[in-house]
Amino acid sequence: MVFQCQRDSWARQFATRVVSCRAAELRPEGGGEPVRGFQVVLEDTILFPEGGGQPDDRGLIGDVPVLRVTRRGPEAVHFVPAALEPGAEVLLSLDWERRFDHMQQHSAVACTSLPGQHLITAIAEQMFGFKTTSWELGRQRSVIELDTPSMTAEQVEALERSVNEKIRERVPVTVRELAADDPEIETVRSRGLPDDHAGPVRVVDIEGIDSNMCCGTHVSNLSDLQVIKLLGTEKGKKNKTNLVFLAGNRVLKSIEQSHSTEKALTSLLKNGPGEHVEAVKRLQSSVKLLQKNNLNLLRDIAVLIARDFRSKPVPSQLFVLHRKEGDSEFMNIIANEIGTEETLLFLTVGDEKEAGLFLLAGPVEAVENLGPRVAELLGGKGAGKRGRFQGKATKMSRRGEVQALLQEFISHRSPEAEKKE
Repeated sequence: MVFQCQRDSWARQFATRVVSCRAAELRPEGGGEPVRGFQVVLEDTILFPEGGGQPDDRGLIGDVPVLRVTRRGPEAVHFVPAALEPGAEVLLSLDWERRFDHMQQHSAVACTSLPGQHLITAIAEQMFGFKTTSWELGRQRSVIELDTPSMTAEQVEALERSVNEKIRERVPVTVRELAADDPEIETVRSRGLPDDHAGPVRVVDIEGIDSNMCCGTHVSNLSDLQVIKLLGTEKGKKNKTNLVFLAGNRVLKSIEQSHSTEKALTSLLKNGPGEHVEAVKRLQSSVKLLQKNNLNLLRDIAVLIARDFRSKPVPSQLFVLHRKEGDSEFMNIIANEIGTEETLLFLTVGDEKEAGLFLLAGPVEAVENLGPRVAELLGGKGAGKRGRFQGKATKMSRRGEVQALLQEFISHRSPEAEKKE
């Protein structure tokens, strides 16, 4: 079935009728608990159901928001949070900004996973013989997978120049509907029809450039694309190349975002845009030097802490220390300097109440016995061997409970306790 959204991609409102409504659940795209609602089928729709690489539309049925639109055979199924009465006449409203963005990106690139293509992929094949094998319309940028191991910067520049020339030439884009048994279908490039396809076949023509089967929504003239910016290439799968691009309003939004970032950097770095890169490089070098100096100081502090403990006439059997600025190396230096044959060490670094790192070191038998219990108290996980058990903690506020546990363990192992036994 061909829906009204495919006959007229520019329609923003449409009067129709509810055919059916049944309770259902929707699983969010990002995961999470299913959303309860209703699947509504209308006599016809201007909301495009996901297909051909193009995401589905959003909009309203009356004042009820449409959360998802999918295709089920010849039907477009609208998922809504409230029930609608079958037979009721309703006004369907389209989220035009989302639709127009999809139209611009889709018309700029192939909608099939074989050589049938629209503007960028058609020109890429004409100029260099690069065939499109798939594409993705992302939230921020779109990607074309080209069947070539690499693409030079000169080729990217030439392709961008050519596609924008076609946009300036105002080339018409038309949509035709052919009967499923029309012999002309055999001359149109396509990956074939879905098994559950019903009704006429849509063919999208870009005059003098491409003719291709496609179910998606498209602009009526290449000038509606406004501009295409090729952002460069990335290494793809199976010796292919991913070409990243923006089309239409996404180019304008990208420029606006880049300009805002540039203004912010100018204010922070106290220089002009042409000097930003060098200024950041200098800052990175300074940070690396500071980090190195900080690490050396931490090592020196660790050694001094250990020496101070060992200098006491009667060293304690338990040594406990927390330092917010430390790291795993800091804790291990202290353990190495103090020694773990006779002393039980409980060391922690990081936030004083929430997440951080811990190290339990001491006699092998004691650590094997206490390590898992310490990790459990701190709400963390750890592992150890040869008298050391270390890991990550999420409840550093419970360090006092760990210290009490260790103190109790030592009191039971003290010479006086052993005599009583």
